[in-house]
Amino acid sequence: MFTPMLSIIIPVLNEAENITNVLKHLTTNTSEINNTEIIIVDGGSSDNTTALIASFSEISEATIKLISSKKGRARQMNNGAKNATGNILYFLHADSFPPKNFDALIIQEVQKGNPAGCFKMKFDSNHWWLQLASWLTKFSWRACRGGDQSQFITRELFDEIGGFDETYTIYEDNILISELYARNKFVVIQEWIGSSARLYRERGVWNLQYHFWTIYVKKWLGADADELYAYYLKNIKQQRAPKASTLKVETSKVYSDK
Repeated sequence: MFTPMLSIIIPVLNEAENITNVLKHLTTNTSEINNTEIIIVDGGSSDNTTALIASFSEISEATIKLISSKKGRARQMNNGAKNATGNILYFLHADSFPPKNFDALIIQEVQKGNPAGCFKMKFDSNHWWLQLASWLTKFSWRACRGGDQSQFITRELFDEIGGFDETYTIYEDNILISELYARNKFVVIQEWIGSSARLYRERGVWNLQYHFWTIYVKKWLGADADELYAYYLKNIKQQRAPKASTLKVETSKVYSDK
């Protein structure tokens, strides 16, 4: 008999601004707190991320594990999976907020025979392009997928695939998603997960979107992990933020919308 246990795995690096809000959200929006555990994998934060996690753990009834790892999201998420006790793994960004009863929604899909998938996603922005991009995530098209939508996968399938490819410093989510689509094992749960548009605010919507598209096309044309990371470093990570942003922010939290 399959007894579901959900392991929520969150890779972090200097997420002091977000981590407490995410933990509060997770612990108040699970349907069965006894059927879940939260594993936070720190990649060497230099702020007070780990202290905030420890403080929250002391006052929470939830099972929260904090583990250390070498930096790199693929490596951190794989380490989280190794330390997980659940038979369903749920990979989540530190600035994303799943819908209410997200654990039950995921377990229902697995019990229906869907071993992997995500939620449709909504950015916390009223910029028309990001609203359109958010709306498109409800469709099952491969081009509409990304790590911001979170990722659930059974441990059995995750181990069969071999986990996240650690040669990729970026794009690791998409490598796994492509493998799942190739196996025709992916479902989009029609509930909203809220996600921060902070990088778009820092870099500018069209500037950042252009570079994301370029990375996608480069991979499609055969670029390897090192080439993608070199482009990311030059054009996104080390790029100076624009002086002014045209991106407006919604005051309401999108993860409560239906």
